[in-house]
Amino acid sequence: MYHDLQISRLRALLTVVDLGGFRRAAEALHVTQPAVSQQIRQLGNLIKGPIFISTGRELRLSPQGEELLGYARRIVSLNDEAVDRFVPPAGSVRVSIGIGDQLAEALPDILRMLTRGMPHVQFSVRTGLSESLESQVTTGQLDLALLLQSRSPRASATDHELGRMRMDWFGQPAHGEGAALPLTLFTEPCTLRSRILDAFDASDVPWRVAYEGSELVGLRAAAKAGLGVACLIANGDELWGLPRTVMFSLPDPPGPIPVTMAVSTGSATAGFVRIAKKALQNALRGYPFAE
Repeated sequence: MYHDLQISRLRALLTVVDLGGFRRAAEALHVTQPAVSQQIRQLGNLIKGPIFISTGRELRLSPQGEELLGYARRIVSLNDEAVDRFVPPAGSVRVSIGIGDQLAEALPDILRMLTRGMPHVQFSVRTGLSESLESQVTTGQLDLALLLQSRSPRASATDHELGRMRMDWFGQPAHGEGAALPLTLFTEPCTLRSRILDAFDASDVPWRVAYEGSELVGLRAAAKAGLGVACLIANGDELWGLPRTVMFSLPDPPGPIPVTMAVSTGSATAGFVRIAKKALQNALRGYPFAE
């Protein structure tokens, strides 16, 4: 037969010990002193003995009380950790947002401006490829996402285009005349990758894949190391110190690419959309939007 240790009783024990008395514990817990005494007696019934040897000016725990106190600290701490994880403080809500990784440098400004408009919200953030984040908005895993991609066939009335971002070529790989140009690409599924390959297929420039990966940090490293040419947002030199590609034979870069704010159907209230849209637009000022 199992007995459940009520958290309130264990918390009462911790508070009595930490504050050095039943009266102080009662004040801190906002209950009566007899209520605290009763909770301690109930714990005594559990261990079949007294919790305290002395309850005078100096509280002294019994050996069993000392042992129970160790368990109480661990149990109450784990309880509070779980509550903090799943239950936001009174008056606040949780909002999960996703940021397309090419726009993640704007995240400090995005969070600051969202917090200004929604001061009682707790935010959690994910970054990654826009295609993955869009799917998470559709399934309700994310409340809001800032995406850099062509408008999806699944786009709905809760998607709001914020403008179109200019793209450019970066990287200075060793490339002999007539040789296939090495490219660094995101792995599938990626709409930008498709548009890059379409641009090269429509040109006379032979190409080959020199690097592909699912994360921006790897693609940037490959371009910076000279492995191949990458197509990224046009201020990639300012953001990440990437060298621009200087080749007269390159096709025009794809784009401009739409920047979209996607909102889940469960979060698409007029007030939320208005605040989020204003925050994202302000945070992206200075980015290379097409005129």
